[in-house]
Amino acid sequence: MNVSLPPPLKRFVDGKVSSGVYGSASEFIREAIREKLLREEDRREAKDALTAKLLKGLGSGKPIPFTERYFERKKRTLARRIGRKTKNA
Repeated sequence: MNVSLPPPLKRFVDGKVSSGVYGSASEFIREAIREKLLREEDRREAKDALTAKLLKGLGSGKPIPFTERYFERKKRTLARRIGRKTKNA
């Protein structure tokens, strides 16, 4: 497999190799691909966890309409709660 890189990326890879961090451009590319695979796996796991939480929430009880008034009440409650914590700190 041959990989063509634009000049800025080629300079970056060459710099890593010449600094001794990597033994070759191929070594750098292999590590970059492994890191990409790990990031994608982490993202997939996070998405699955979020999906599970959303589904759990959907089945957790009677739905509450999310209106502007409801949101404002929640914000005020949170502000009061934070205010109490900062006074007690």
